[in-house]
Amino acid sequence: MLIGEISRRSGVSTRMLRHYDRLGLVTPTGRTSGGYREYTADDLRRLFHVESLRSLGLSLDEVGRALREPDFAPAELVQELIAHTRERIAAETELLARLEGVDSASPTDWDDVLRLVALLRAFESDSGSRRQQAILSQDEDTTLPVAALVRAALSEEDPFVAGALRWSLARSVGAVDAALPALAEGLRSDEVPVRRRAITTLAELRVPESTTLLEEALGDADANARSTAALTLGARGVDAAVPVLMEMIVEGRSDVEAAEVLGVLADRPLSSVKIVRSLQLALGGAGDAGVRLRLTQALAEIPGPAADDALAALSDDPDRTVAATARVVLTTRRAP
Repeated sequence: MLIGEISRRSGVSTRMLRHYDRLGLVTPTGRTSGGYREYTADDLRRLFHVESLRSLGLSLDEVGRALREPDFAPAELVQELIAHTRERIAAETELLARLEGVDSASPTDWDDVLRLVALLRAFESDSGSRRQQAILSQDEDTTLPVAALVRAALSEEDPFVAGALRWSLARSVGAVDAALPALAEGLRSDEVPVRRRAITTLAELRVPESTTLLEEALGDADANARSTAALTLGARGVDAAVPVLMEMIVEGRSDVEAAEVLGVLADRPLSSVKIVRSLQLALGGAGDAGVRLRLTQALAEIPGPAADDALAALSDDPDRTVAATARVVLTTRRAP
């Protein structure tokens, strides 16, 4: 086969075939009657071998080594190629995320593009103060890349920067609705810190959809995540938070805050009765003195006669501390 035919069969240009010949990678071994070099079937197989190695990302020098050196270690080279490919993919993924971030903000001119690129680059800075400043320096009317803001909020470890990111999301026009799907995904992450950050961010977005997502978080396996969701929902008047708030009081986990939120929820006669019953049930099953005392103190936050009756009964409790606390609370509540 002459060079034209080998080019048609292999898809390799004649120019590249001549280049392979000069490098000694694929040299035609036959000769025609007229003296022209002719490729044999073995040459064609070698050409396909070269092209296969190149498709893996090998340079022409590396291909030559692979074909020439008997002690060539392909496994080592493949590992190097894997590492190089991963680096390239990471770089391309980072670029893609940056471009999507710019596109999501719908820039109208090059100044907008440059400003958004600067913001996205600042998100990648090792300096927390630089990240925070970049967020806080944005104009109020600026359209921000919501997806990038959410990604940053879910990964940010610096509490001050995280607070700035949540503030930015909450104030941006149209950002809240756009942020909810990504926050919902964060809420279901396998990583506890990501779920906690998603819940904290949702707590600052006062829209009905955020309340629905936070109710889902009441069942989170992480106690801190459940607690943040319950405190937020209780403050919003969601009765579904009561069991977790009770759990917090029993376990002594932010029990003062949990009791205060129960008081907010109990600011309705029917809810007050239900919450008092829940506290009484917990008292009946609690043998630990510390738990009983916390539950008694929680009753002090509950308005209404049902709580007064429960405290009156506790005034004669065998535990002197519980009884004394109940009497003091009753005296304070009855004072003019």
